[in-house]
Amino acid sequence: MADLNKIISGFDVKGSIAGVAPFGSGLINDTYKVTTAGRECPDYILQRINHNIFQDVDMLQSNIEAVTRHIRHKLEAAGETDIERKVLHFVKAGNGKTYSRDSEGNWWRMMVFIPGAHTYETVNPEYSYCAGKAFGNFQSMLSDLEEPLGETIPNFHNMEFRLSQFHDALKADAAGRAAEVRHYITEIEKRSDEMCKAERLHREGRLPKRICHCDTKVNNMMFDDKGEVLCVIDLDTVMPSYIFSDYGDFLRTGANTAAEDEKDLGKINFNMEIFEAFTKGYLESAKAFLLPIEIENLPYAAALFPYMQCVRFLTDYLNGDTYYKIQYPEHNLVRTKAQFKLLQSVEEHNDRMRSFIDRTLSKMAK
Repeated sequence: MADLNKIISGFDVKGSIAGVAPFGSGLINDTYKVTTAGRECPDYILQRINHNIFQDVDMLQSNIEAVTRHIRHKLEAAGETDIERKVLHFVKAGNGKTYSRDSEGNWWRMMVFIPGAHTYETVNPEYSYCAGKAFGNFQSMLSDLEEPLGETIPNFHNMEFRLSQFHDALKADAAGRAAEVRHYITEIEKRSDEMCKAERLHREGRLPKRICHCDTKVNNMMFDDKGEVLCVIDLDTVMPSYIFSDYGDFLRTGANTAAEDEKDLGKINFNMEIFEAFTKGYLESAKAFLLPIEIENLPYAAALFPYMQCVRFLTDYLNGDTYYKIQYPEHNLVRTKAQFKLLQSVEEHNDRMRSFIDRTLSKMAK
């Protein structure tokens, strides 16, 4: 166990430390709340960065600093009076950076705790609308960021790359499972050309890469006591991507009527009420900077992410379950089937999605 007090002492914190305790339910980084004595000094959040996933910590923190600095400038220009609760504020370490390394090789960072702020796990129309508006606004504020960012997880949402991994797994058939999943292999191949559309459009110069959050979940937003969104958090995956990353990935989980490993496929459908709420919020805050080709392909984005996750689960199943943690031998196959069922439901709602987007844009134009 790391000496947390020693690590904290290496950062420019104000006041004396009254306590340190585990905080939140994140699965990637180890997070602690640092409480200070008295009311005049802020509390803090201390995190151990998982450098097995985020291997270039310099790039990771450089990205986050560029993004938070740009958002802070935007808020200042807009006359925002509650800036400290509307953008993350990282604390400098003794080395002058916003992160430091301990004697065991672990990387740490600290940020000021946002008082009176909450996250929610519930996915309902109200919070989905808030999520759409918040993540659309996040992209909008960063749409003119000129400082280049790196990919903290290379090829994270690159469909061509995910299919190349799938084809390698299929060729090797390391676990001898290819024959039993022939139906899903065929269905994946049948859609592969359409699902790689984003990469082709980008190469043609028609689809730009934007600064995206790439982990759009309801619990990655902070709300105040009145239920208003304060800011977007968990910025480790902020990197250049297509806007589809933030739009489609939220809907993959938020608009799924069941868990991603639901065995009863009859329970899995695409929830149009969640889709409509999220899309309305997203278009309200993002439309001003979106290109027509980006708006046109929002239904494609809704299908892309269950397809991508279906491919990734099946790839791992073919490889013998070497990436995702499983609870039983067929777990990745169950996940594959569940994601494919969600994909089919999204495809069935394609016309309704397009109609809703058109209606929403028409109302916004009046």
